[in-house]
Amino acid sequence: MSSSNLPASHPPIAIIGAGLGGLSAAIHLRVRGHEVTVFEKEDAPGGRASRIVRDGFTFDVGPSLLNYPWVFEALFAAAGKRLSDYVELLPVDPSVAYQWPGGERLELTSQYDQLRANLEALEPGAGLGLARFFRDAHAKYTLSFDKLVTRNADNPLAWLGGLSFREMLRTSVWRSLYGELGRFFRNPRIREAFGAYGMYLGGSPFDLPGIFSILAYGELAYGLWLPKGGVYGLVEGMANLAKELGVHIRCNTPMQAIQVKDGAVRGLKLANGETEDWRLVVSNVDAPTTNTQLVDDKAFREAAQRKVDRIAMTPSVYTFYWGIQRPVEGIGHHTIFLPDDYRGAFTDLFKNGRLPAGLPFYTSVASATDPGLAPPNGTSVFVLAPAPLLNSENGHADAVDPGSIRERVLTRLNHHGVDLSEADIHTETVYTPTEWRDRFGLYRGSAFGEAHTLFQMGPWRSPNYARGIEGLYYVGAGVPPGTGMPMVVLSGQMTAERIASHAR
Repeated sequence: MSSSNLPASHPPIAIIGAGLGGLSAAIHLRVRGHEVTVFEKEDAPGGRASRIVRDGFTFDVGPSLLNYPWVFEALFAAAGKRLSDYVELLPVDPSVAYQWPGGERLELTSQYDQLRANLEALEPGAGLGLARFFRDAHAKYTLSFDKLVTRNADNPLAWLGGLSFREMLRTSVWRSLYGELGRFFRNPRIREAFGAYGMYLGGSPFDLPGIFSILAYGELAYGLWLPKGGVYGLVEGMANLAKELGVHIRCNTPMQAIQVKDGAVRGLKLANGETEDWRLVVSNVDAPTTNTQLVDDKAFREAAQRKVDRIAMTPSVYTFYWGIQRPVEGIGHHTIFLPDDYRGAFTDLFKNGRLPAGLPFYTSVASATDPGLAPPNGTSVFVLAPAPLLNSENGHADAVDPGSIRERVLTRLNHHGVDLSEADIHTETVYTPTEWRDRFGLYRGSAFGEAHTLFQMGPWRSPNYARGIEGLYYVGAGVPPGTGMPMVVLSGQMTAERIASHAR
């Protein structure tokens, strides 16, 4: 379909960035009849979900698991296709294990009876609490996705107006996530495990609203999955679908500016100096980065800078990608290592702006589920340690030597009986907060976009369109519905719906 014979209500659209959000938006917009071109600065799609291939080892750069599979099935169904024809999903169960320095361990699984037994080992009688938790979180989860999460709304009253008084009470937004978990479990380790998701939402479980108990529930109820070939297998499936639909994906095409005149988008300026005429642009680059660096309207950029300085962002991260030329025993596919001073770690990260004294970190050994991600008898290890945001967007050198974090991680692994040393690392790639900022356009190195505080949800979150610039839209973790692969894919649908509503 050429732009010359498109109806006026379906004008051509440019998307900056071929991450999961950009690809999702491209698919939904193409299905609606738009001609879509995606500009990607790297040599392949993926963005934060890209991959590293070195010496026979394959690593997912960012996301390391797939949850809420129904979201991805719905994306392909919107194009009249089946996810299973493009992506093979491998179950990951047990899903994740939590470890504490004193030796306590909690393994989560979607096998309900086994999960109950695991919780009972830490808290006798916790099975009753688990049953109550499942009933309550299921109701919250259904309510959230049926009436809140996927709705474009600018007015809080309109957003919440569809809820009955009983449903409003069920959201538990006035109670902290940690407090909400305390309704069901007395044992602090269980509450810490179920509340640890808060770190990736950009807040402490002692501050985030109780509705986020749905995160632990969603993974337990729907399971965790690894696309064959790693999460990048999903990227390839989405990119292949987009291309089949007629979406143009132009890789190795970095962007210099979004051209604006008289309060409206007028075109794009590529990094090579070429300009192209566009009236509708969707940016899959973080909205703060888009607004403060890509938009060529000085007054808009300055106003955006003042606003973004008031937005709470999710933390940055140090990530390590290790190729080990032997099996590594004692560590499963997903393990989260938590400190004894759980509350102190969140305080350090979000209030004191420093690396926690008791360093929490996450490990993913994807080759445990898909052996093809490593050479025969080899192991692909991914490590993620949360870190404070960079002090400013223009930046400083990273405050912490990655080598010191590597040493702390290895020491902690050894403490738990995982036989792994620096000498075992055959190949290593490290992304610091500065690398995350520069490579992926993440504002101040924020790994997961805008935080999910109470007043940064729904209509209080940065919108998926530019106020003050006609024709500029956003997609990705920083706009509704939020961070995480399912939410980012849903954001593509919501941005397409927003564009359609503005065209009416």
